[in-house]
Amino acid sequence: MIVIHCSATRATQRYTVDDCRRDHRARGFADIGYHYYITCDGVVHAGRPLYQQGAHATGYNAHSIGICYEGGMNVRGRPEDTRTPEQKDTLRKLLERLKEDYPEAKVVGHRDLPGVKKDCPCYDV
Repeated sequence: MIVIHCSATRATQRYTVDDCRRDHRARGFADIGYHYYITCDGVVHAGRPLYQQGAHATGYNAHSIGICYEGGMNVRGRPEDTRTPEQKDTLRKLLERLKEDYPEAKVVGHRDLPGVKKDCPCYDV
């Protein structure tokens, strides 16, 4: 499974991969919980190596890849698809590449998983 997330930060707020890593470590994670993190400029940053279990979707981490994009909230702090054109393009290319290696992987939004009560990733995957 490939699970898409958002950082749940406002479109006007920068939240770098280093910010995410710092916050995940502060929560007791060994490192950033995602395997990939896509910033607003469309740059994909490596998180955990694929061979290492993620920490992004409780109950699904052992058999999933986690991808997070920077954003997910509008300027008022409400859930919204704030992906930039660069993020959309990068995510599409990353998913194409991952599907070549994992053709049977189902791509879902975090909110699509049973029991999740979040709007993440704030768009219909």
